[in-house]
Amino acid sequence: MASPLKKLLGQTAIYGLSSILGRFLNYLLTPLYTSKMVFQPEQYGIITEMYAYVAFLVVLLTYGMETAFFRYFSQAKENPEKVYSTALWSLLVSSFMFIVGVSIFAQPIAEFLGYPNDKEYISWFGIIVGLDALIAIPLAKLRAENKPVKFALINFVFIGVNIGLNLFFLAYCLPKYQAGEINWLVSTFYNPETGVGYVFIANLIASAVRFLMVSPQLFKLKLDFDRVLWKKMIWYAFPLLIAGLAGIVNETLDRAMLKWMLFDDLGEVRTMTQLGIYGACYKLSIVITLCIQAYRYAAEPFFFDHAKQSDSRHTYARMLHVFFAFVMLVFLTVTLFIDVFKYLIPNEAYWVGLDIVPVLLLANVFLGVYFNLSVWYKLTDKTMFGSYIAITGALITVVLNFLLIPALGFRGSAYATLACYFGMAAISYYFGQKHFKVPYNMAKLIGYFSLAIALFLVNELVSFPNLVVATSARMVMIIIFALVITYFEFYKSKIDAVANRNRQ
Repeated sequence: MASPLKKLLGQTAIYGLSSILGRFLNYLLTPLYTSKMVFQPEQYGIITEMYAYVAFLVVLLTYGMETAFFRYFSQAKENPEKVYSTALWSLLVSSFMFIVGVSIFAQPIAEFLGYPNDKEYISWFGIIVGLDALIAIPLAKLRAENKPVKFALINFVFIGVNIGLNLFFLAYCLPKYQAGEINWLVSTFYNPETGVGYVFIANLIASAVRFLMVSPQLFKLKLDFDRVLWKKMIWYAFPLLIAGLAGIVNETLDRAMLKWMLFDDLGEVRTMTQLGIYGACYKLSIVITLCIQAYRYAAEPFFFDHAKQSDSRHTYARMLHVFFAFVMLVFLTVTLFIDVFKYLIPNEAYWVGLDIVPVLLLANVFLGVYFNLSVWYKLTDKTMFGSYIAITGALITVVLNFLLIPALGFRGSAYATLACYFGMAAISYYFGQKHFKVPYNMAKLIGYFSLAIALFLVNELVSFPNLVVATSARMVMIIIFALVITYFEFYKSKIDAVANRNRQ
């Protein structure tokens, strides 16, 4: 394997410690949230809805500046700090204005969203989103300077504080209160009327701690704002903002549409129950999303740094091949052992939605493919294509959710998500090969996909006599797939590379 790719994989592993392992620990809060003693589906639906809005707002408040920072920071040989300070001042001003605005209009916003008695949710999330947007550039600078360990430490602390406070409020105080064992900790810090608000409070405190860890870089910030550079960065970032907003529409709009489209027919409780079931089962599919995130942290700066190398396009192709093989292995593992993974949601009331997990896993696979394919418009400064593709995906999302939700409920949203991400990947591949041709081996990718789906269908259609036989058969299927991708991605690729060098 080429040394640049080894470096990329090494950094991805370190970023993975903070994003995959750390967020997996955070993900393990799902069994806590969905247990019978904590939140019923209609209550979990509130969490699902609120965090859908957060995802949208974070993209809006960072407005593509993170990728613009990478682009101009990698090109600034004389004064890269000017790029950093310009980007940071931009986010500092916009984030502060957002926090103030949300605080002032918290009550009207709460009434619009259907939570007139919980305006504090809005104020809390205003601060959370503002702080998260503000620290995007300091964290991006750590990535650009190849400091993944420090980056991982900051995120680990954030996750640790968030998990710790959730466990304190919901795994310690709540059971004590329900059992009537009220001590000074419970009486001081716990109010049963707060309910799901404790999830938001934990996030707020964790975000504040992460902000404090990053704040030394803010205190060193110089009054070095380059207006001309800022305009260039905004011009570069604006299409990415449109693409990002459209992407978040693809990712989260289904939650809002489920609520507003089903409310009149099902009523509040049944609607929020559907939303809660969808949100909980969606959690079982985000293991691939976590892989994408860890990979993205390392891959995005790598795309730009490696662009001038003579073998860059072959390297980009190899990146997609390895990535796709790995996430299809993850897809196969989760779907074959869904009877095990479902216990991450201990309340059987949520299990009626397990059939959407394979659909959402495949959707996230194509989302990862799309991220790899997006290298062409980022490197050629044709970022408007990213906007066009994401907007097309958003239209697919809106139209299919509108058509499918009335008939299929949350299952319609799952199928719409799969269609959206597959369509975006296909469109990006088509235009990418015209403007920035990368030698992707489509036959290999289709082969991996076909083999994984075939093994999945075998597991679905064959009735095994007992658990031992079923487990053994599923393990054999995973091993077969792992051996196939190992052969083609590492053994055969190495032989082909040696043969090519000999011919040269």
